[in-house]
Amino acid sequence: MKEFTVNVEAGVSECFYETIKAGQVMDVEYQVIDGDRGELDINFHWTAPSGRQIVSDFKKGENSHRHEASEEGDYKMCWDNSISRFNSKTVFFEFLVDQDQEDWFKNSVQGNLVPEAALEKYDMKVDDLKESMTRVHTLLSSIRQHQDVMRAHEARDRNFIENNFELVNRWSMIQLLVMVLVGGLQVYMVRSLFDDRSRAHQIWKSQLLSQ
Repeated sequence: MKEFTVNVEAGVSECFYETIKAGQVMDVEYQVIDGDRGELDINFHWTAPSGRQIVSDFKKGENSHRHEASEEGDYKMCWDNSISRFNSKTVFFEFLVDQDQEDWFKNSVQGNLVPEAALEKYDMKVDDLKESMTRVHTLLSSIRQHQDVMRAHEARDRNFIENNFELVNRWSMIQLLVMVLVGGLQVYMVRSLFDDRSRAHQIWKSQLLSQ
């Protein structure tokens, strides 16, 4: 399983390639975990080596896809932020290719931990061991994938809250400044009514006399 976090600038498409054999099953899951002004959507395109479009998502915040490869070669995954003219997006995604369990056992366990003599002498016990370890490997892979997704959700929610916090603070400061300015203007206008020397008083007086 591979996982990445990539920043996609406004109007830009970021693409990644993975070499897949025919018959292998591929899983892709992605989330937009951060975006300026709270924009958490992006376009996603998944293309086969022949150029055939496998998946095309438009303005999605998150999604997951599963596909069994019918052809061998480099599969292309692109996150397209052309929908935004100014705002960049941060995308977390993970890509998993289901390896054949028999191949996984031979490559990761049998060649390193189990001697050839033991395989011939304790064939039944090795089969039991292989089944147990394969099951544990599958469960651990599923747990890890779930944890990665939960971390991505947490990052997205944290960024969303922080953006809202900054927005609230910004508008609060603007409103406070406006209130101070309006209050100062009101005090000045009231005082000018009783100050014969003030320019505002002269303006008020000339307006009243003209009526």
